[in-house]
Amino acid sequence: MSQQLQHRLTQLKSQISTIIVGKPTQIEDSIACLLAGGHLLIEDLPGVGKTTLAQALAVSLGLHFSRVQFTADLMPSDLVGVSVFERQKDAFVFHPGPVFAQVLLADEINRAGPKTQSALLEAMEEQQVSVDGRTRRLPKPFFVIATQNPSEQLGTYPLPESQLDRFLMCISLGYPDQRSERELLSGIDRRSAVAALKPVMTPDELIAAMDAVRQVHVSEPLLDYLQALIAATRNGRWFSAGLSPRAGIAVLRLARARALLQGRDHVVPEDLQLLLPQAIAHRLVPVAGAGRGRREQVRAMIEAVPLP
Repeated sequence: MSQQLQHRLTQLKSQISTIIVGKPTQIEDSIACLLAGGHLLIEDLPGVGKTTLAQALAVSLGLHFSRVQFTADLMPSDLVGVSVFERQKDAFVFHPGPVFAQVLLADEINRAGPKTQSALLEAMEEQQVSVDGRTRRLPKPFFVIATQNPSEQLGTYPLPESQLDRFLMCISLGYPDQRSERELLSGIDRRSAVAALKPVMTPDELIAAMDAVRQVHVSEPLLDYLQALIAATRNGRWFSAGLSPRAGIAVLRLARARALLQGRDHVVPEDLQLLLPQAIAHRLVPVAGAGRGRREQVRAMIEAVPLP
């Protein structure tokens, strides 16, 4: 990796840290997710900075950005677009929806109904949408950064498992520590701060970084360790059903991206250990009587799997 690219990635982390204070791990996880070419789900209580983080990422990456506030009455056509008959042209003309952006912020995604949530599936997986029998490609790169509120809140709909599996990573921000909260209380308004941000990477530099991720070396012992972790999710001790091969490939991409952010050209076991809870917990259901949440169950499993 070139020194210029490493410098750009460091600038990216530093700039977002001026907006989302006291959350370096979540910021690095978010950047790793996008560098790995995946979609990001941010799940937490209202008001802790989910939307602000998504906006800061989009602006800092210098990509075309659109935001959709998901509500109960949002229709699929509001997302992907609609064909309208124009008399002057004597033809139907397609008017693209907000999904035709390089970064789509799906705000409070679980406040929309299942039909609208499902409209995102093709876009997230295939980077295309089908409208009026025609397939339309989305811009490249294309990222979905979605936020969702806890499912126990009124007016929310659980995301289907098929859509959860399309998110490469699911993170939570949590409350700030005392020092960070004081900085938020005494500092400038975060919305104004986001509006003042400038891109620190060009689209070409972002694509170069994504290409560099694929060049990060993975040793055979590291692959053995990853396979042991995947096998542990399937043995019935920890989870009711294990990871799919697609999920395993996704974890490896994330590990490569994290190594790149750390300035390394190879993956180490710590990359897997630190990323796994955010990368796989939303895909798994703990066995009955586990007595732990999903992420806690993943961490317990990691501790039980020895290094090869």
